[in-house]
Amino acid sequence: MTSENQELRKAGLKVTLPRVKILQILESDGSHHYSAEEVYKTLLEQGEDVGLATVYRVLTQFESAGLVTRHNFDGGHSVFEIDRGEHHDHMVCTETGKVIEFHNDEIEALQEKIAAEHGYELTDHNLVLYVKPKK
Repeated sequence: MTSENQELRKAGLKVTLPRVKILQILESDGSHHYSAEEVYKTLLEQGEDVGLATVYRVLTQFESAGLVTRHNFDGGHSVFEIDRGEHHDHMVCTETGKVIEFHNDEIEALQEKIAAEHGYELTDHNLVLYVKPKK
């Protein structure tokens, strides 16, 4: 049994060809953030007969099952990445749309300190920095 089949079953999802193919695309480059349209285009390039509506439905199912995380960066469209269970933040280039993942212990500690100073415990956060290349 392939690792994709095992992941789908573990998430409580039936193993179907569209689900396996979409999961393979998302896992092919673990640092990439795919829109539904990019997944659909990749499927077409691979000669797969999967509709865009199916791609949207499968990605939503993956999100509900905890296999992927959805991000809504500036610009209004959603992108998806495999949820590896490791926290990281993002930088988005405003010129190219490139998404850069990063983790910084100082930023993490500062966020916890700020929450504590206001009498709260930090339970989760989402940090996105919008950047552009230095000229």
